Amino acid sequence: MSNGGVFDGEHNHEIYFPSEITRRALLAGAISGLGATFLGLGESSALATVAKPLLPGFDAFAKSLYVSVQGKYFLVETNGVPNHNMMVGITNWQQQIPVPQDYSGKNAWKIPKSPVVAKTPISAKDNLFRGAIALAVNGVPIFNALNNRGEVSKDIGELDNWGGHCGRADDYHYHAAPLHLSAIVGAKKPIAYALDGFPIYGAKEPDGSPMQPLDELNGHFDAKNKYHYHGTNTYPFINGGMKGVVKVVGGQIDPQPATHPFRPDGQPLAGAAITDFSHKKDESYVLKYSVNGAKFEIDYSITGPVVNMTFINSSGTQATQSYIRN
Repeated sequence: MSNGGVFDGEHNHEIYFPSEITRRALLAGAISGLGATFLGLGESSALATVAKPLLPGFDAFAKSLYVSVQGKYFLVETNGVPNHNMMVGITNWQQQIPVPQDYSGKNAWKIPKSPVVAKTPISAKDNLFRGAIALAVNGVPIFNALNNRGEVSKDIGELDNWGGHCGRADDYHYHAAPLHLSAIVGAKKPIAYALDGFPIYGAKEPDGSPMQPLDELNGHFDAKNKYHYHGTNTYPFINGGMKGVVKVVGGQIDPQPATHPFRPDGQPLAGAAITDFSHKKDESYVLKYSVNGAKFEIDYSITGPVVNMTFINSSGTQATQSYIRN
């Protein structure tokens, strides 16, 4: 696949962006000639060879992320862009758009190598309203099922057909379990990892048997007394908190990557429904939406640190705005 796939609603193609991840990995001699869809450097399975032994599940997406080990953590470097379409289906929209993020280097995701069950688990019902609580194996962060106002995002139309939407930094993330990943990784592998280090499986047990009863955090111990979570179609959808030991600072788990907004926060747009999203070429995107039947469009492109946005209203009038990303 050439760099810059197209989302057409039926055929989902992967999109990636060149980043510092590549340079560091190449300089370290860990990998060479990564997949063209990721870097445009020619096809290779070298990245998959590096990632596969580290964390089951991530190997299925080895062309779009990089897994390594540093001290007591697995590091996952990714751009946060999934290999499926986005945004379509949202009916409660704050006018944010998906933009690749630089979750690399010191800003990589950190998953504990040896999770430890906490004496006092943390519930996501009254905590963890900021930041992510898990990371899907396709490199997309997963947030609390409750938004920062304490509402179930899925119940009020904030999420797309894949359980995600964009935050204030135009960062795409899930608020519901990405159960569709089970079809890619299989029941034996996790679809995500909570930031306490415990794996999150799909609707079945790792051996393929029916899911056993879950505790209030959407998890349980297996026959070997090892803990894991499950994704479900009912609240809390993903891990309902932290069974493992974590550090919480300012209402979110620490450490975790930072995102940097490059434009003012979007505001709720009454009556809006996102109808289509596509990746045209290179880093060029189109988001279409309707407001009470009238059709609107946002065309935007990313060139280095610059994000150029063109807003097209229902009469065809255009307005442009350019932003510099930090």
